[in-house]
Formats: sequence, C-alpha cells, structure tokens
Amino acid sequence: MAAPRVLIYVQHLLGVGHLHRAASIARALLREGCIPMLVSGGLHDPTLHGIEGIPFVQLPPARARDATFKILLDANGEVATEGWKAARSAILQKVVTDFAPEAVLTELFPFGRRQMRFELLPLLDMLHKSERRPLIFCSVRDILVDRGKPQHDIDSIGWLQTYFDGALVHGDPTVVTFEHTFPLAERIRDKLFYTGYIAEQHAIPETAAGAGEVLVSAGGGAVGMALFDAALAARPLSTAHSAPWRLLVSPQEDPAAIAALRERAASGVIIEPVRPDFPGMLRHCLLSISKAGYNTMMETLGSGARAVVVPFVGGNETEQALRAALLARRGLLHMLPEPEMTPQSLADVIDRALAAPRPDPHAIRLDGAEETARYVRAQIEARRR
Repeated sequence: MAAPRVLIYVQHLLGVGHLHRAASIARALLREGCIPMLVSGGLHDPTLHGIEGIPFVQLPPARARDATFKILLDANGEVATEGWKAARSAILQKVVTDFAPEAVLTELFPFGRRQMRFELLPLLDMLHKSERRPLIFCSVRDILVDRGKPQHDIDSIGWLQTYFDGALVHGDPTVVTFEHTFPLAERIRDKLFYTGYIAEQHAIPETAAGAGEVLVSAGGGAVGMALFDAALAARPLSTAHSAPWRLLVSPQEDPAAIAALRERAASGVIIEPVRPDFPGMLRHCLLSISKAGYNTMMETLGSGARAVVVPFVGGNETEQALRAALLARRGLLHMLPEPEMTPQSLADVIDRALAAPRPDPHAIRLDGAEETARYVRAQIEARRR
C-alpha cells in the first residue's frame, strides 16, 4: 500500500511559531509512515530545522506590515498587489495538483488568516471539485485571537462546513475548550478533534548549553526587545543576580537595538542568536523568561523548567495572555502582564518562580504532533477501505 501523501499549508505573518508547529506535524507524519509536504508562504526562517527528507515549498513570501495584520506585504516590503496575489494563487494550486495529496491541512484557516483567502478559497474550490478530492483538515491552536466581529465567526463556520472534514484543535480540553474563544463551536462540535498540545518531547536535542542559566527568549519574531531590556535591568535586582544569563535574540530584531543590548550587558550575560537546541537548554536551565508564544510555552512545560512568561499584547492579541493565565492558575508557570513589566516587577516574579517547585511536565497533554499524525493517517486509511 502506498504511503499516504499529506500536504500542510502554513502562512506565518509576524513570528515564526506557526511555521515551526507545522514542521512538528510534518515530522510526526513522516514518523507515522506518511509522505508530508510543507508549503510555507512566510518569509524564510533561518531557525527552521529538522525537515530533512520532507519536501519543502517556499511560496513567494508575504508578511504582515504590523501587529494588526491588516496590510499584507511582499518580500520587498511593498503592499501585495492583485497581480501578485493571482500569481501566488496559481503557484499554490500547481504545487498541490502536482503533489496529489490524500489529505491537506491548512494551518489556522478558516478560523484565521482571512488575509490569505485570495488563494485559499480558490484552492479549496479546486480541491472540492476535483475527481479525487483529498481529505481537508484545519490545524488550529486551542485559543483564537478575539476578533470582535461575529460575521467572521459565521464565515468560519460556513467555510468549515463547506470544505473541511474536520478541525484538529491542538490543545487539551482540560485546560481550555475551543468554545472558550469561539462561541459558535457548538455548531461544529462534530468536526472538532482535540489532539493535545504540540511539543515534540522525544525530539528535544541533547545539549550541555544552558545548565544553571537564566534563559531569556522571545521567539523568532521581532517583538522581544522590551523584554530583553527589562531582563538586563532586572538581573541585579533578583536573587539570580550571580547566575549566568543568556539572551537568545531573533535575527529579525533591529541590529542597532541588538548592538545596544550588547553594550549594556554586564559580565556574566551572554547575548546570541536564537538556537535550535533551545528546547534542550530548557531541561537544565535555572529559569526560563520568555514571551508566551504557543511553541515556547509547550517546550518549556515539557522540559519541566521553572518559567516566567510575559505575554505579547500587540495589536488585538489576546491568545497568549489567556493561555498563560490558565496555565499559571495550575501552578505550571508564573505570568507577568506586559503592561505591568518594570525591572522591579520582573525581578519580583523571577524570585517567586525560583522559590516555587519545578512544574510537572506531565500535567497536560503534549502529544499533539503524534496524535495529529495518527488521526490523519487513520482517516486516510478509512477512506481507502
């Protein structure tokens, strides 16, 4: 029997978490005996790793102009034109047609990425009408950003019911259910499947780096400079003042701001680019201080590291703060709201985190990549029968 072919479409617009989560699913599909293809519409990410043996297609890249996500820019920083959109849509359709997948996963859409409907709706129409229609699933996080527009929710339900065979919710319903941030979820309950959170525990790299250190990180986007500045100022105020601190800075941050950080850094502070062995460093660090992006949170929880998170609140962002608050209530991490962050408040929460016991890495489900791969393969095999 031929190995199932599964295509994953992902579009990251600001940070790179969406791309890395999609790559985790692709790796799990490969381990499950499938042939995955990863199709990315975002900017090139030099930190992406572990996709050897997985076909990777880079569409003409797009990004958001800012955290409102309203304006789409091309690789040159110009506003995407209708001609550019039509050309990219045609490329995407050809990639999918040539690969001939038995299943297609769209990351976030139809619950988000409305900016990309210029290419996704024509693609879904094409697939829906094709003689050998693949299974179509939405791959979506547990928590949606509050859009404040009921019509968007109605549109999402309409697209899901028209085109999709199901929505794979990457979360643990004992932490939060999809209904919490999608009020109309009852109408699509039969299409929801909870996979658990995505954190590839078995794939955490072994590394000696990070032992006994305070690790400060902000993911792969360009939204971490305020946290890095506050961390440098908080270090001498905290009980961890004599420990080594390591700031892992995204290459997307402003080079001048990075240079200024280096000038301010005291002895015992390392400043370097984000690195692929970060999950392994978490296993034996003294403390993790980070933004509250989905991937970083799950890697941190899976490592059992003590953690302080400062959720990103730019634009209409609500997802990070809500998930962090829910996990903080379980005693799995400590949260500091970004508007309340000062050197002293950060130092205070650092001290509380260091005085607390290490969290239980088995407190929530973290097998989402494996469960997603098992489910998709099972659905393909059921259709083949």
